[in-house]
Amino acid sequence: MSSETIHIFRYDLRLMDNPALSRAAEQGPVRAIYICPDLPELPKFQFDDPGQTDAYGGASRIWLHHALASLDKSIGGRLSLFTGDRASVLTALCTANNISHITITKSYLGHEQAEDEALAAILADQNITLEIISGHLLWEPEEITKADGTPYRVFTPFYRRGCLSAAPPRTPLATVTEQHFGPAFEQSVSLSSLKLMPEARWADELARSWDISESGAHETAERFFSSDQAHGLSDYAEGRNMPAQLSTSRLSPYLKFGQISVNRLWYLTQENALHPSENTDVFLSELGWREFSYSLLYQNPTLRDEPIQAKFSAFDWEDKPEHLDAWKRGMTGYPIVDAGMRELYQTGYMHNRLRMIVGSFLVKNLLLDWRDGEAWFWDCLFDADPASNRAGWQWIAGCGADAAPYFRVFNPITQGQKFDPDGRYTRKFVPELARLPHKYLFSPFDAPPEVLRDAGIQLGRTYPRPLVDVKQSRLRALDRFAALSA
Repeated sequence: MSSETIHIFRYDLRLMDNPALSRAAEQGPVRAIYICPDLPELPKFQFDDPGQTDAYGGASRIWLHHALASLDKSIGGRLSLFTGDRASVLTALCTANNISHITITKSYLGHEQAEDEALAAILADQNITLEIISGHLLWEPEEITKADGTPYRVFTPFYRRGCLSAAPPRTPLATVTEQHFGPAFEQSVSLSSLKLMPEARWADELARSWDISESGAHETAERFFSSDQAHGLSDYAEGRNMPAQLSTSRLSPYLKFGQISVNRLWYLTQENALHPSENTDVFLSELGWREFSYSLLYQNPTLRDEPIQAKFSAFDWEDKPEHLDAWKRGMTGYPIVDAGMRELYQTGYMHNRLRMIVGSFLVKNLLLDWRDGEAWFWDCLFDADPASNRAGWQWIAGCGADAAPYFRVFNPITQGQKFDPDGRYTRKFVPELARLPHKYLFSPFDAPPEVLRDAGIQLGRTYPRPLVDVKQSRLRALDRFAALSA
């Protein structure tokens, strides 16, 4: 048999600190492949209902296209691409090339785990070993449990008692260099044939402000951790709430696609902190939230569609598609909400504070189903992670584990005033309000007619009137959520 090993890239599109890839390289030359899952056709117009699968939404496909191109370049054009049934693809490759060993990074999606187990059994019948190796999380979900062996349902004890009391995460591994890779397979298809890129110009605009590569991931991390940077880790605890500041890491898309490992970030955080600080602790706890989300997904495979708290299955959501469409387009009449939704659509990213604000507005003020919001984020976010996105939306809706209480309703006016105090973020993404005095920026409907006229604003024409009254809609939500809890 050949000494070559096939490594199947999946959520680990990197060469540094990739345990499954390193395992393959230990055996001899690595034949690198990516097998694209079957993907539904993208809608012709981006605001049409995209549908949803566990694979990739529209923005994620754009990122994946560029990430695969970058990975291929980094290994000298030796990445092989395939479509179709994995068992058939792998059987044919192994038979034709006398290969008996395959590695792949472990998935935490229930259906993918079942598919991997079935694949391993099929290959074993042909004397081919499929080695499934952990490399996507700091700790395995089954490792972090209460003393009685049951899973945690609340984040703080999960992280403080569970994660921080467990054995430290493994230290990062060395980079697997280009010299470890064998040639691409002749049967490889072209990247363009995967049809990951939508036809709309939206794709080019979305990718323009990102370096979608492993080196881009490490450069982004370096900027965040740099001690001479005004913002970043040194200002993270407070600055992360200010969307106009560059205080968040913007590493989440790279983590989602595995272009940088979470273990690398865990140790970089500690290496770059001169001494333990609130900033360090808060950032590490964000990595802990990612672990918690995967624990929830592991325990609740139907997290995308079913609330963890079963009583919410009967919640009386509103049926107003026109409100959902206005929310998607950033045309709700509440500037901080609209700024967040436009940032999402224009950049494939949304600041975390805004994710909470726009989510609360959809679920609590508009009383629209959280699953509609989760589906839109899934399609538009580069970092649409199957665990974090779903756990986050269930938290916002109050129907998940450790969820926000139903009476927590973010006021979009005061949230804008508090977290965008000079209006830079809002004016950037809602430029039609640029000339509006700051006093009225977050509630233009309160501005006198002459002020609106001088700012060039016509409510209902150049900028929408509010979809709902924020005070009345809050009271309506409290009544409906309280009735469910009774």
